[in-house]
Amino acid sequence: MKRPKRDPVREDRIYNEAIVDARPEEQAMSWYYYLEGKISFPFRARCVAANAVSPLRKGETVEVLRMAVGDACEHDMLMQIRWQGRKMAVPLSQLAAVDPDESTDEAIGDWHYWVSRGYCL
Repeated sequence: MKRPKRDPVREDRIYNEAIVDARPEEQAMSWYYYLEGKISFPFRARCVAANAVSPLRKGETVEVLRMAVGDACEHDMLMQIRWQGRKMAVPLSQLAAVDPDESTDEAIGDWHYWVSRGYCL
């Protein structure tokens, strides 16, 4: 992902809604609850980038069912998807929602921004 310019509005929302006053070791759960509360599941998504830990290829479309279990999201935000008749978890950073509602679009955009700016959990 290309590193975007600093977006003060998005940074403010992330720091005041997503991670609030979380210490570094608490940020993963803060992000988890922020995304879980703002994303409308299920939704269709397109793979926008290949990832070594995921079988998805760029351009593939999948159904995103929900967030993966919290324990699986300690170092990355994972989404449970339906893919080729199976359910599995893949990184949210490789997915872009297809025709999302405003809240879903904003939340996914916030996570993509966070990751592309080089922040990590």
